[in-house]
Amino acid sequence: MTDRKRSDEEWQAELTPEQYRILRQAGTEAPFTGRLLNNKSKGMYLCAACGEPLFGSEAKYDSGSGWPSFTAPVGMEAVDERTDKSHGMVRTEVRCAKCEGHLGHVFPDGPGPAGLRYCINSASLAFNEQDGD
Repeated sequence: MTDRKRSDEEWQAELTPEQYRILRQAGTEAPFTGRLLNNKSKGMYLCAACGEPLFGSEAKYDSGSGWPSFTAPVGMEAVDERTDKSHGMVRTEVRCAKCEGHLGHVFPDGPGPAGLRYCINSASLAFNEQDGD
């Protein structure tokens, strides 16, 4: 069974209530509360639902927005982007390409050559720290 085919009951059994609310119901965590916001360790940020690699630590930066922010995913095949017209505004939602879990949004106000800010909920992420150096 692929991750996209799991039932709501299966997701609820595997995720914490906060992860389920964010990943499966497109919720968000309060700003400046996420456990990975101030993480400075080297490693890989994975989808908390399915374990798919999403963002490398080298792409993480402090945007001051209150959520972990990244300049780019590990590859454009790692995430899906779709138009989000909720909350009276138009934004670009970011989802895990493997399991369709809601991660956050991407905005055109970031640093670097692409000028993007992937604003991602900590609850949507797991972190694997890199050993060495």
